Amino acid sequence: MANTDSVKVRVFSLNCWGIRYLSKHCRQRYAMIGDMLCKEEHDIVLLQEVWSEKDYLFLKKKLACSHPHSHYFKSGVIGSGLAIFSKHRIHDTFLYRYSLNGYPYMVHHGDWFGGKAIGMAILSIGSLTANVYVTHLHAEYCREKDSYLPHRVVQAWELQQFVRHTSAGADVVILGGDLNMHPQDLGNRLLRSYTGLRDSFLETDEFDGCENGLTLIGDNPFISKKELVPFEKGIRIDYILFKGSTKAEIFCDSMSTTKGSVPDHPFPYSDHEALTAELRLESHTPAETGRDKQSKDSDSAAEKVAELVDIVTEARTEVKVGLHCAENMRYTATRTGAMGLALLFLELVIAAVPWLALGAEQPFPRTSFYLLAMLCFVILLTTSLLYIFYTMELKSLQGTEDQMRLAVGSLQEKLRGFPLAQPHNAQRKSPEGREPSAFDPEE
Repeated sequence: MANTDSVKVRVFSLNCWGIRYLSKHCRQRYAMIGDMLCKEEHDIVLLQEVWSEKDYLFLKKKLACSHPHSHYFKSGVIGSGLAIFSKHRIHDTFLYRYSLNGYPYMVHHGDWFGGKAIGMAILSIGSLTANVYVTHLHAEYCREKDSYLPHRVVQAWELQQFVRHTSAGADVVILGGDLNMHPQDLGNRLLRSYTGLRDSFLETDEFDGCENGLTLIGDNPFISKKELVPFEKGIRIDYILFKGSTKAEIFCDSMSTTKGSVPDHPFPYSDHEALTAELRLESHTPAETGRDKQSKDSDSAAEKVAELVDIVTEARTEVKVGLHCAENMRYTATRTGAMGLALLFLELVIAAVPWLALGAEQPFPRTSFYLLAMLCFVILLTTSLLYIFYTMELKSLQGTEDQMRLAVGSLQEKLRGFPLAQPHNAQRKSPEGREPSAFDPEE
Protein backbone atom coordinates (compact mmCIF):
# COMPACT_ATOMS: atom_id res chain seq x y z
CA MET A 1 0.00 0.00 0.00
CA ALA A 2 1.48 3.34 -1.04
CA ASN A 3 0.35 6.31 1.05
CA THR A 4 0.01 9.48 -0.94
CA ASP A 5 -1.66 11.84 1.51
CA SER A 6 -2.44 12.14 5.22
CA VAL A 7 -4.96 14.53 6.76
CA LYS A 8 -5.94 14.97 10.40
CA VAL A 9 -9.56 15.77 11.24
CA ARG A 10 -10.87 16.66 14.69
CA VAL A 11 -14.52 15.72 15.17
CA PHE A 12 -16.67 17.02 18.03
CA SER A 13 -20.08 15.72 19.12
CA LEU A 14 -22.40 16.95 21.89
CA ASN A 15 -26.02 16.61 22.93
CA CYS A 16 -26.60 20.23 23.97
CA TRP A 17 -29.80 19.66 26.02
CA GLY A 18 -31.10 22.91 24.57
CA ILE A 19 -34.79 23.02 25.47
CA ARG A 20 -35.55 26.72 25.82
CA TYR A 21 -37.26 27.71 29.09
CA LEU A 22 -37.01 24.11 30.37
CA SER A 23 -33.31 23.18 30.32
CA LYS A 24 -31.29 24.75 33.11
CA HIS A 25 -28.97 27.66 32.24
CA CYS A 26 -29.66 27.16 28.54
CA ARG A 27 -28.46 30.55 27.25
CA GLN A 28 -25.36 30.57 29.45
CA ARG A 29 -24.43 27.06 28.35
CA TYR A 30 -24.76 27.95 24.66
CA ALA A 31 -22.41 30.86 25.25
CA MET A 32 -19.97 28.47 26.94
CA ILE A 33 -20.25 25.99 24.06
CA GLY A 34 -19.64 28.73 21.50
CA ASP A 35 -16.55 30.02 23.37
CA MET A 36 -15.14 26.51 23.66
CA LEU A 37 -15.67 25.70 19.98
CA CYS A 38 -14.00 28.96 18.92
CA LYS A 39 -11.03 28.12 21.09
CA GLU A 40 -10.65 24.43 20.23
CA GLU A 41 -11.22 24.87 16.49
CA HIS A 42 -12.51 21.42 15.64
CA ASP A 43 -12.80 20.58 11.95
CA ILE A 44 -16.31 19.12 12.21
CA VAL A 45 -18.87 19.85 14.95
CA LEU A 46 -21.97 17.65 15.31
CA LEU A 47 -24.65 18.93 17.69
CA GLN A 48 -27.90 17.40 18.89
CA GLU A 49 -30.86 18.85 20.80
CA VAL A 50 -30.41 22.36 19.43
CA TRP A 51 -34.19 22.65 19.51
CA SER A 52 -34.41 26.40 18.90
CA GLU A 53 -33.29 27.85 15.58
CA LYS A 54 -32.44 31.07 17.46
CA ASP A 55 -29.79 29.14 19.38
CA TYR A 56 -28.42 27.73 16.14
CA LEU A 57 -28.22 31.23 14.65
CA PHE A 58 -26.45 32.42 17.80
CA LEU A 59 -23.82 29.68 17.39
CA LYS A 60 -23.57 30.33 13.65
CA LYS A 61 -22.77 33.97 14.26
CA LYS A 62 -20.30 33.16 17.04
CA LEU A 63 -18.51 30.47 14.96
CA ALA A 64 -18.49 32.43 11.69
CA CYS A 65 -14.70 32.77 11.72
CA SER A 66 -13.71 29.32 12.99
CA HIS A 67 -16.46 27.31 11.24
CA PRO A 68 -17.71 29.27 8.22
CA HIS A 69 -19.87 26.42 6.89
CA SER A 70 -22.92 25.16 8.76
CA HIS A 71 -26.38 23.65 8.32
CA TYR A 72 -29.44 23.27 10.55
CA PHE A 73 -31.71 20.30 9.87
CA LYS A 74 -35.39 21.16 10.23
CA SER A 75 -38.00 18.51 11.00
CA GLY A 76 -41.05 17.76 13.14
CA VAL A 77 -43.03 20.13 15.35
CA ILE A 78 -40.08 21.61 17.22
CA GLY A 79 -37.31 20.59 14.82
CA SER A 80 -34.83 17.73 14.62
CA GLY A 81 -32.38 19.46 16.96
CA LEU A 82 -29.51 18.51 14.62
CA ALA A 83 -26.84 20.95 13.45
CA ILE A 84 -23.44 20.68 11.82
CA PHE A 85 -20.59 23.21 11.73
CA SER A 86 -17.53 22.68 9.57
CA LYS A 87 -14.26 24.24 8.51
CA HIS A 88 -14.63 22.41 5.20
CA ARG A 89 -17.16 23.42 2.59
CA ILE A 90 -20.52 21.63 2.74
CA HIS A 91 -21.48 20.66 -0.81
CA ASP A 92 -24.79 18.92 -0.16
CA THR A 93 -27.14 17.99 2.69
CA PHE A 94 -30.07 15.67 3.17
CA LEU A 95 -32.40 14.77 6.06
CA TYR A 96 -34.19 11.49 6.64
CA ARG A 97 -36.87 11.43 9.35
CA TYR A 98 -37.38 8.16 11.20
CA SER A 99 -40.74 6.51 10.53
CA LEU A 100 -41.30 5.71 14.24
CA ASN A 101 -40.48 7.99 17.14
CA GLY A 102 -42.54 7.33 20.24
CA TYR A 103 -46.16 8.18 21.00
CA PRO A 104 -47.90 11.58 20.84
CA TYR A 105 -49.76 11.01 24.12
CA MET A 106 -46.48 10.56 26.03
CA VAL A 107 -46.20 14.34 26.29
CA HIS A 108 -43.89 14.24 29.32
CA HIS A 109 -41.28 12.38 27.25
CA GLY A 110 -41.67 14.65 24.24
CA ASP A 111 -39.73 12.54 21.71
CA TRP A 112 -42.65 12.37 19.28
CA PHE A 113 -42.79 16.17 19.01
CA GLY A 114 -39.12 16.37 18.09
CA GLY A 115 -38.64 15.10 14.55
CA LYS A 116 -35.88 12.60 15.34
CA ALA A 117 -33.90 12.08 12.17
CA ILE A 118 -30.50 11.58 10.60
CA GLY A 119 -28.83 14.48 8.85
CA MET A 120 -26.19 14.01 6.16
CA ALA A 121 -23.64 16.48 4.86
CA ILE A 122 -21.16 15.86 2.03
CA LEU A 123 -17.79 17.53 2.57
CA SER A 124 -14.51 17.71 0.72
CA ILE A 125 -11.54 17.07 2.99
CA GLY A 126 -8.46 17.52 0.88
CA SER A 127 -8.84 15.22 -2.10
CA LEU A 128 -11.31 12.98 -0.26
CA THR A 129 -15.09 13.03 -0.24
CA ALA A 130 -16.53 12.61 3.25
CA ASN A 131 -20.10 11.74 4.14
CA VAL A 132 -20.75 13.12 7.61
CA TYR A 133 -23.87 12.06 9.53
CA VAL A 134 -25.42 13.39 12.73
CA THR A 135 -28.35 11.73 14.46
CA HIS A 136 -30.34 11.41 17.68
CA LEU A 137 -32.38 8.29 18.45
CA HIS A 138 -35.33 7.82 20.81
CA ALA A 139 -34.44 7.87 24.51
CA GLU A 140 -34.56 4.87 26.82
CA TYR A 141 -36.58 5.87 29.87
CA CYS A 142 -36.79 2.50 31.62
CA ARG A 143 -34.35 -0.28 30.79
CA GLU A 144 -36.36 -3.02 32.51
CA LYS A 145 -39.64 -2.12 30.80
CA ASP A 146 -38.54 -0.38 27.63
CA SER A 147 -41.72 0.15 25.64
CA TYR A 148 -39.75 2.14 23.06
CA LEU A 149 -37.28 -0.63 22.21
CA PRO A 150 -39.05 -1.70 18.97
CA HIS A 151 -39.07 1.95 17.84
CA ARG A 152 -35.36 2.33 18.57
CA VAL A 153 -34.57 -0.93 16.73
CA VAL A 154 -36.51 0.34 13.71
CA GLN A 155 -34.59 3.63 13.91
CA ALA A 156 -31.28 1.73 14.03
CA TRP A 157 -32.38 -0.32 11.01
CA GLU A 158 -33.32 2.79 9.04
CA LEU A 159 -30.09 4.47 10.14
CA GLN A 160 -27.88 1.67 8.82
CA GLN A 161 -29.88 1.52 5.60
CA PHE A 162 -29.53 5.26 5.08
CA VAL A 163 -25.79 5.22 5.75
CA ARG A 164 -25.17 2.21 3.48
CA HIS A 165 -27.22 3.49 0.56
CA THR A 166 -25.95 7.08 0.67
CA SER A 167 -22.25 6.46 1.36
CA ALA A 168 -21.47 4.16 -1.58
CA GLY A 169 -19.48 6.88 -3.34
CA ALA A 170 -17.82 8.33 -0.24
CA ASP A 171 -14.15 7.91 0.58
CA VAL A 172 -14.70 8.48 4.30
CA VAL A 173 -17.80 8.05 6.49
CA ILE A 174 -18.17 9.75 9.88
CA LEU A 175 -21.23 9.42 12.12
CA GLY A 176 -21.72 11.18 15.44
CA GLY A 177 -24.59 11.64 17.81
CA ASP A 178 -26.65 10.48 20.74
CA LEU A 179 -27.71 6.93 19.85
CA ASN A 180 -29.35 6.31 23.25
CA MET A 181 -27.98 2.77 23.10
CA HIS A 182 -25.34 1.00 25.18
CA PRO A 183 -22.37 -0.44 23.23
CA GLN A 184 -23.76 -4.00 23.23
CA ASP A 185 -27.42 -3.12 22.72
CA LEU A 186 -29.17 -4.76 19.78
CA GLY A 187 -29.56 -1.57 17.73
CA ASN A 188 -25.92 -0.65 18.21
CA ARG A 189 -24.70 -4.08 17.11
CA LEU A 190 -27.05 -3.95 14.14
CA LEU A 191 -25.73 -0.53 13.06
CA ARG A 192 -22.02 -1.33 13.38
CA SER A 193 -22.19 -4.86 11.95
CA TYR A 194 -24.20 -3.90 8.88
CA THR A 195 -22.32 -0.71 8.00
CA GLY A 196 -18.81 -1.64 9.13
CA LEU A 197 -18.58 1.55 11.19
CA ARG A 198 -15.94 1.49 13.92
CA ASP A 199 -16.22 2.99 17.39
CA SER A 200 -13.66 5.70 18.14
CA PHE A 201 -13.48 4.75 21.80
CA LEU A 202 -12.66 1.13 20.96
CA GLU A 203 -10.24 2.00 18.15
CA THR A 204 -8.03 4.57 19.85
CA ASP A 205 -4.96 3.82 21.93
CA GLU A 206 -4.99 7.25 23.58
CA PHE A 207 -8.03 8.21 25.64
CA ASP A 208 -8.62 11.01 28.11
CA GLY A 209 -12.03 11.28 29.68
CA CYS A 210 -14.60 9.59 31.87
CA GLU A 211 -14.01 6.02 32.97
CA ASN A 212 -14.95 3.52 30.24
CA GLY A 213 -15.86 6.41 27.95
CA LEU A 214 -19.09 7.16 29.80
CA THR A 215 -21.07 10.07 28.35
CA LEU A 216 -23.92 10.28 30.88
CA ILE A 217 -22.37 10.31 34.36
CA GLY A 218 -23.71 10.51 37.88
CA ASP A 219 -21.28 13.31 38.79
CA ASN A 220 -22.93 15.69 36.31
CA PRO A 221 -25.08 18.15 38.34
CA PHE A 222 -27.79 18.09 35.66
CA ILE A 223 -28.23 14.32 36.03
CA SER A 224 -30.35 12.61 38.65
CA LYS A 225 -28.66 9.39 39.77
CA LYS A 226 -32.08 7.74 39.89
CA GLU A 227 -32.19 8.02 36.07
CA LEU A 228 -29.00 5.95 35.80
CA VAL A 229 -30.14 3.00 37.93
CA PRO A 230 -28.80 0.29 37.79
CA PHE A 231 -25.70 1.98 36.29
CA GLU A 232 -24.53 4.11 39.22
CA LYS A 233 -21.39 5.50 37.56
CA GLY A 234 -23.07 6.25 34.25
CA ILE A 235 -23.65 4.95 30.74
CA ARG A 236 -22.10 5.36 27.29
CA ILE A 237 -24.73 6.33 24.74
CA ASP A 238 -22.96 9.02 22.64
CA TYR A 239 -20.62 7.96 19.86
CA ILE A 240 -18.32 9.01 17.05
CA LEU A 241 -18.18 6.22 14.48
CA PHE A 242 -16.15 6.07 11.27
CA LYS A 243 -14.99 3.91 8.39
CA GLY A 244 -12.76 4.26 5.34
CA SER A 245 -12.91 2.85 1.83
CA THR A 246 -10.71 1.34 -0.85
CA LYS A 247 -9.38 4.84 -1.51
CA ALA A 248 -8.69 5.93 2.07
CA GLU A 249 -7.98 4.40 5.45
CA ILE A 250 -9.04 6.12 8.64
CA PHE A 251 -7.53 5.82 12.11
CA CYS A 252 -8.43 7.30 15.49
CA ASP A 253 -5.22 8.69 17.00
CA SER A 254 -6.86 9.97 20.18
CA MET A 255 -10.21 10.53 21.82
CA SER A 256 -11.41 12.53 24.80
CA THR A 257 -14.57 13.45 26.67
CA THR A 258 -15.44 16.17 29.12
CA LYS A 259 -15.64 15.07 32.74
CA GLY A 260 -18.73 16.78 34.07
CA SER A 261 -17.37 20.05 35.39
CA VAL A 262 -15.91 22.86 33.30
CA PRO A 263 -13.00 24.92 34.67
CA ASP A 264 -13.94 28.47 35.71
CA HIS A 265 -17.65 27.77 35.22
CA PRO A 266 -20.30 26.81 37.79
CA PHE A 267 -21.93 24.14 35.60
CA PRO A 268 -21.04 21.86 32.65
CA TYR A 269 -21.82 22.33 28.96
CA SER A 270 -24.76 19.90 29.05
CA ASP A 271 -26.23 16.91 30.86
CA HIS A 272 -24.25 14.80 28.34
CA GLU A 273 -20.47 14.78 28.05
CA ALA A 274 -18.87 16.13 24.88
CA LEU A 275 -16.78 13.84 22.65
CA THR A 276 -13.72 14.76 20.61
CA ALA A 277 -12.03 12.30 18.25
CA GLU A 278 -8.85 13.06 16.35
CA LEU A 279 -9.00 11.08 13.13
CA ARG A 280 -6.21 10.53 10.62
CA LEU A 281 -7.19 10.01 6.98
CA GLU A 282 -4.68 8.33 4.71
CA SER A 283 -5.22 8.17 0.96
CA HIS A 284 -3.73 5.14 -0.72
CA THR A 285 -3.79 3.00 -3.82
CA PRO A 286 -5.30 -0.48 -3.45
CA ALA A 287 -2.64 -3.16 -2.99
CA GLU A 288 -2.72 -6.50 -4.69
CA THR A 289 -3.74 -9.37 -2.46
CA GLY A 290 -2.30 -12.85 -2.51
CA ARG A 291 -4.18 -16.12 -2.45
CA ASP A 292 -3.56 -16.71 1.29
CA LYS A 293 -4.86 -13.26 2.22
CA GLN A 294 -7.91 -13.78 0.04
CA SER A 295 -8.61 -17.06 1.84
CA LYS A 296 -8.33 -15.40 5.24
CA ASP A 297 -10.54 -12.51 4.12
CA SER A 298 -13.12 -15.03 2.87
CA ASP A 299 -13.16 -16.83 6.22
CA SER A 300 -13.46 -13.54 8.10
CA ALA A 301 -16.26 -12.35 5.81
CA ALA A 302 -18.14 -15.60 6.33
CA GLU A 303 -17.96 -15.20 10.10
CA LYS A 304 -19.19 -11.61 9.84
CA VAL A 305 -22.11 -12.61 7.64
CA ALA A 306 -23.06 -15.41 10.05
CA GLU A 307 -22.95 -12.96 12.96
CA LEU A 308 -25.04 -10.48 10.99
CA VAL A 309 -27.68 -13.15 10.30
CA ASP A 310 -28.02 -13.70 14.05
CA ILE A 311 -28.24 -9.96 14.78
CA VAL A 312 -30.87 -9.27 12.10
CA THR A 313 -32.89 -12.30 13.27
CA GLU A 314 -32.79 -10.95 16.84
CA ALA A 315 -33.86 -7.51 15.60
CA ARG A 316 -36.68 -9.06 13.59
CA THR A 317 -37.91 -10.83 16.74
CA GLU A 318 -37.96 -7.53 18.63
CA VAL A 319 -39.91 -5.86 15.81
CA LYS A 320 -42.45 -8.70 15.97
CA VAL A 321 -42.88 -7.99 19.68
CA GLY A 322 -43.59 -4.37 18.78
CA LEU A 323 -46.09 -5.53 16.17
CA HIS A 324 -47.95 -7.61 18.74
CA CYS A 325 -48.11 -4.67 21.17
CA ALA A 326 -49.30 -2.28 18.46
CA GLU A 327 -52.03 -4.72 17.40
CA ASN A 328 -53.23 -5.00 21.00
CA MET A 329 -53.27 -1.22 21.42
CA ARG A 330 -55.20 -0.75 18.17
CA TYR A 331 -57.71 -3.38 19.31
CA THR A 332 -58.12 -1.56 22.65
CA ALA A 333 -58.68 1.74 20.83
CA THR A 334 -61.27 0.08 18.56
CA ARG A 335 -63.13 -1.47 21.50
CA THR A 336 -63.14 1.81 23.45
CA GLY A 337 -64.37 3.68 20.39
CA ALA A 338 -67.18 1.15 19.91
CA MET A 339 -68.27 1.66 23.53
CA GLY A 340 -68.27 5.42 23.02
CA LEU A 341 -70.32 5.01 19.84
CA ALA A 342 -72.83 2.78 21.64
CA LEU A 343 -73.16 5.32 24.43
CA LEU A 344 -73.70 8.10 21.91
CA PHE A 345 -76.39 6.05 20.15
CA LEU A 346 -78.09 5.47 23.50
CA GLU A 347 -78.12 9.22 24.09
CA LEU A 348 -79.70 9.80 20.71
CA VAL A 349 -82.42 7.32 21.59
CA ILE A 350 -83.06 9.11 24.89
CA ALA A 351 -83.12 12.45 23.11
CA ALA A 352 -85.79 11.12 20.73
CA VAL A 353 -88.16 10.17 23.60
CA PRO A 354 -89.95 13.57 23.74
CA TRP A 355 -90.48 13.43 19.96
CA LEU A 356 -91.84 9.89 19.99
CA ALA A 357 -94.04 10.28 23.05
CA LEU A 358 -95.90 13.54 22.68
CA GLY A 359 -95.93 15.56 25.85
CA ALA A 360 -93.23 13.51 27.58
CA GLU A 361 -90.44 15.39 29.29
CA GLN A 362 -86.71 14.80 28.90
CA PRO A 363 -85.84 12.07 31.47
CA PHE A 364 -82.34 13.50 32.15
CA PRO A 365 -81.27 17.02 33.17
CA ARG A 366 -80.23 18.95 30.09
CA THR A 367 -76.78 19.90 31.47
CA SER A 368 -75.89 16.28 32.29
CA PHE A 369 -77.19 15.21 28.92
CA TYR A 370 -74.92 17.65 27.06
CA LEU A 371 -71.90 16.81 29.21
CA LEU A 372 -72.37 13.11 28.51
CA ALA A 373 -72.72 13.81 24.79
CA MET A 374 -69.51 15.84 24.86
CA LEU A 375 -67.73 12.98 26.67
CA CYS A 376 -68.89 10.52 24.00
CA PHE A 377 -67.65 12.83 21.26
CA VAL A 378 -64.22 13.20 22.92
CA ILE A 379 -63.94 9.40 23.30
CA LEU A 380 -64.81 8.86 19.65
CA LEU A 381 -62.38 11.53 18.46
CA THR A 382 -59.52 10.31 20.66
CA THR A 383 -59.96 6.65 19.80
CA SER A 384 -60.23 7.47 16.09
CA LEU A 385 -56.92 9.37 16.21
CA LEU A 386 -55.29 6.56 18.20
CA TYR A 387 -56.60 3.99 15.72
CA ILE A 388 -55.03 5.95 12.86
CA PHE A 389 -51.74 6.33 14.77
CA TYR A 390 -51.51 2.63 15.68
CA THR A 391 -52.36 1.68 12.09
CA MET A 392 -49.47 3.83 10.89
CA GLU A 393 -47.20 2.27 13.53
CA LEU A 394 -48.25 -1.22 12.41
CA LYS A 395 -47.48 -0.44 8.78
CA SER A 396 -44.02 0.90 9.68
CA LEU A 397 -43.26 -2.16 11.82
CA GLN A 398 -44.60 -4.54 9.17
CA GLY A 399 -42.53 -2.81 6.49
CA THR A 400 -39.37 -3.09 8.59
CA GLU A 401 -40.09 -6.74 9.39
CA ASP A 402 -40.52 -7.48 5.69
CA GLN A 403 -37.21 -5.76 4.92
CA MET A 404 -35.47 -7.75 7.65
CA ARG A 405 -36.94 -11.01 6.35
CA LEU A 406 -35.59 -10.27 2.88
CA ALA A 407 -32.23 -9.26 4.36
CA VAL A 408 -31.92 -12.51 6.34
CA GLY A 409 -32.73 -14.54 3.23
CA SER A 410 -30.15 -12.64 1.19
CA LEU A 411 -27.49 -13.00 3.90
CA GLN A 412 -28.15 -16.74 4.24
CA GLU A 413 -27.85 -17.14 0.48
CA LYS A 414 -24.59 -15.20 0.58
CA LEU A 415 -23.38 -17.37 3.44
CA ARG A 416 -24.00 -20.53 1.44
CA GLY A 417 -21.80 -19.11 -1.31
CA PHE A 418 -18.69 -19.04 0.87
CA PRO A 419 -16.40 -22.08 0.44
CA LEU A 420 -16.15 -24.38 3.43
CA ALA A 421 -12.82 -24.49 5.25
CA GLN A 422 -10.67 -27.38 3.99
CA PRO A 423 -9.16 -29.70 6.65
CA HIS A 424 -5.76 -29.78 4.87
CA ASN A 425 -5.35 -26.01 5.25
CA ALA A 426 -2.32 -25.80 7.51
CA GLN A 427 -2.80 -22.12 8.17
CA ARG A 428 -5.99 -22.70 10.15
CA LYS A 429 -5.93 -23.62 13.83
CA SER A 430 -7.21 -26.95 15.05
CA PRO A 431 -10.76 -27.01 16.49
CA GLU A 432 -9.28 -27.27 19.97
CA GLY A 433 -7.06 -24.23 19.47
CA ARG A 434 -9.50 -21.75 17.96
CA GLU A 435 -12.50 -19.88 19.21
CA PRO A 436 -15.93 -21.27 18.27
CA SER A 437 -17.60 -19.54 15.30
CA ALA A 438 -21.11 -19.36 13.97
CA PHE A 439 -20.38 -22.35 11.72
CA ASP A 440 -19.63 -24.74 14.57
CA PRO A 441 -22.41 -27.25 15.26
CA GLU A 442 -24.38 -26.70 18.42
CA GLU A 443 -23.60 -29.09 21.27
